[in-house]
Amino acid sequence: MEQLDAFFAELSALLWGWPMIILLFGTHLFLTFRLRIPQRKIFTGIRLSVTKEPGAKGDVSQFGALTTALAGTIGTGNIVGVATAVALGGPGAVLWCWMSGFFGIATKYAEGLLAVKYRVTSPDGLHYGGPMYALERGLDMKWLAVLFAVFTVLASFGIGGAVQANSMALLASATWEIPGWCVGVVACIMAGLVIIGGIKTIARVCSFLVPIMAVLYMLGCFAILVINHEYVWPAIKLIVESAFHPAAAGGGLAGATVMMAARYGIARGLFSNESGMGSAPIVAAAAQTRNPVRQALVSSTGTFWDTVVICATTGIVLVSSILAHPDIGYENGGTLTREAFSKIPYIGAPLLSFGILTFAFTTILGWAYYGESCIKYLSGGKAKRLYQFLYVGSVFVGSVVSLDVIWNFADSMNALMAIPNLVALLLLSKVVVRDTERYLWNKQLDEWESEEEESEPPITG
Repeated sequence: MEQLDAFFAELSALLWGWPMIILLFGTHLFLTFRLRIPQRKIFTGIRLSVTKEPGAKGDVSQFGALTTALAGTIGTGNIVGVATAVALGGPGAVLWCWMSGFFGIATKYAEGLLAVKYRVTSPDGLHYGGPMYALERGLDMKWLAVLFAVFTVLASFGIGGAVQANSMALLASATWEIPGWCVGVVACIMAGLVIIGGIKTIARVCSFLVPIMAVLYMLGCFAILVINHEYVWPAIKLIVESAFHPAAAGGGLAGATVMMAARYGIARGLFSNESGMGSAPIVAAAAQTRNPVRQALVSSTGTFWDTVVICATTGIVLVSSILAHPDIGYENGGTLTREAFSKIPYIGAPLLSFGILTFAFTTILGWAYYGESCIKYLSGGKAKRLYQFLYVGSVFVGSVVSLDVIWNFADSMNALMAIPNLVALLLLSKVVVRDTERYLWNKQLDEWESEEEESEPPITG
């Protein structure tokens, strides 16, 4: 296990070096300005996310697709992931995480647009899309599409199944002294019952759980900020200053470098909001929408809620807690989070427990659909049941193995997924700009995409 951990640690460090950071963040910046700062349309996207689309093609509502995507993104990356970034990269990692989210809104927009633009309808009437279809149908790069699908399947076992189950098991062990294998068995049964119902069942469960868990978690964060009110502004200043000059952190927090802050901040930002990774557009392709731009705007709100709001708030909560309680344990992400929430009288620990359990469970559901869609792309649906069995198995494995191995594996697979997806985004940026100009800039958001446009997307590669 130690050798395996060392291998993935080295691979993760290699993949998340400056080339990846430049490619990912550079794509965020390029699309932000190429699309005339689509972040300013975020409230339009929020409105559309709760607007029904009667008669539109798709399998689930835009709200259902959004909450399923949020189920895959709002998870341990928001709680333990941000804490891990602070523990490893210092307070400055929070700012890099936030910036990856703000500029990543443009990338998530482009991903959602291409997902709908190049989606296909299966013989059973279901809609499938994502980077693998954009790469094959838009760029005629089947080989790269296959690589993306393979990496996504592997990533689903890590970021989707094992990481989430690991967080649930650690919480249950520390709080109630429940053995990890018990948590694994229960999680496997519950996840299996939902996953077997397909995207419609997953979307219904996520539409119910995601809003509730997000609101409760944010209320807990605001309670901590009230308790730490004297340290909130100093925490914000420390986050900004240490992002570019880590020595400003002072004390034990000053051990991180700018590279470490950027690496862990951007990596955990990607883990949390998945902008640029190519996972969320897989479920966006199943949305009922009249044209690609409407769903693109809805998809972009996922990054806004996940990182710009929730992750940023979590980061300020954690850093203000460190300043308010210098003796708090911040060397470990999980410990830091538990210590911060324990400062809320009576309900702090139960609230965190509920948040981690529900966040992790819904993430398991969201990633199950991502992996299943890629298996369908690779095998034509022949290996669907086998994948579901193996995926549920990864949930159990995650509940009984060490955290370091899982996180390093997840980071490695995230990077390998991101590379072909970013290639698709950059090479198909003209398609994104063209449709954005037609529907958004020319104020034709209510226009329906024609049958010919849906069935014969242009080959631009």
